[in-house]
Amino acid sequence: MKTLLLLLQLAAMALVTSVDINPVVAKESPAATATPITVYYRSKTIDGINMFYREAGPSNAPVVLLLHGFPTSSHMFRNLIPLLADRYRVIAPDYPGFGESDAPDHKKFEYTFGHFADMVNTLLEQLGAPTYTMYVMDYGAPVGYRLALKHPERVSALIVQNGNAYEEGLREFWNPIKAYWADNSEKNREALAGLVKLETTKFQYTDGVKDLARISPDNWVQDQAKLDRPGNKDIQLDLFLDYGTNVPLYPKFQAFFRDRAPPTLIVWGKNDKIFPEQGAHPYLRDLPKAELHILETGHFALEDKLDLIAPLIHNFLDRTVARHR
Repeated sequence: MKTLLLLLQLAAMALVTSVDINPVVAKESPAATATPITVYYRSKTIDGINMFYREAGPSNAPVVLLLHGFPTSSHMFRNLIPLLADRYRVIAPDYPGFGESDAPDHKKFEYTFGHFADMVNTLLEQLGAPTYTMYVMDYGAPVGYRLALKHPERVSALIVQNGNAYEEGLREFWNPIKAYWADNSEKNREALAGLVKLETTKFQYTDGVKDLARISPDNWVQDQAKLDRPGNKDIQLDLFLDYGTNVPLYPKFQAFFRDRAPPTLIVWGKNDKIFPEQGAHPYLRDLPKAELHILETGHFALEDKLDLIAPLIHNFLDRTVARHR
C-alpha cells in the first residue's frame, strides 16, 4: 500500500513540473479591443423649434450628413451611425414633425421641403460643418438637393438610397398624390389619409423584403406612434402636397449633378414600389461615374441589407473623401 502511495505522489510531482510556467496569453480579438462608438442625442433651437439630431464620431473628421425619409426619422440610421463614426463625424437630424423634433401645429409652422432645407442648413452652420457628404433617402433627397442648390460648394460627395430626382421614378404609387397636386381639394387630401396609417407604415418596411425575420417590428411601432400624435396627420398631408414643388426643381437638381459632378454612390432597393428602380438608373445620365448597386430588397434597404450597404459606404468614403483631406 505504501509503495502504491509513493508511486502516486511521484506521478503528481511529474505532472506539476511539466506545466509551462510561462503560458501563452490569448490575444484579444479586434472586436474586443475596439473602442465602442458613443452616439450623442442632442438638439438645437432653430426658428423657435427644437430640432433633434444624432451625432457621433471625431469632431474634426469629414462630416457625413444623414437625411431620413417618410415616415421615419434619424432612427432609421441607428445601426449605420456607429459603423461610419470610427473615421467620420456623422450628423443625422430629425425634421420638424418627425422623430424627436418639435411638431408645431401645421397652421402655425410652414411644413415645406424648402423650409426643412433651410433649417438643416442652419443646423450645420451652428455645428460647424462647412462641407459634408450627404446620404439622401426618400424625403431626404429633395431636402438634400435643395440644400445643395443653396451651397453646391459644400457637398463633398453623395450617397443616394431610394431617393428620387427624376420623373421616371414617380410611377403608379404617385398617381393619387399627383391628383392632389393638381387639385388640393379636401376630397383629394382625405384620399391620402391611408398613407399615414399602420398598414402603410408596416408595408414600407416589409414589402419587397425576402427575409422578414431581419426586419424589427420596432420600426413601424415607433414610426406609427409619431404619426398618431394629435395634428400629425395634417402635417404629413401638407408635406404630400408640397412634395409637388420638388418636381419642377428636378432639372436644377440634375444640373447640380452635372456641374459639380460629386463622387456618388447609389444603393437602391429594387423591389421598392414607392421609389422604384426606374428612378435609380437616370442618375447615370448626369453622373456617369456614379457607382450603382441594385439590391434585392425594398424601400428601407438599411433594415435588411446593412451588412452589404455599410461596407459599400465606408469603402466609398475612404476612397473619395478621407483620402482628399
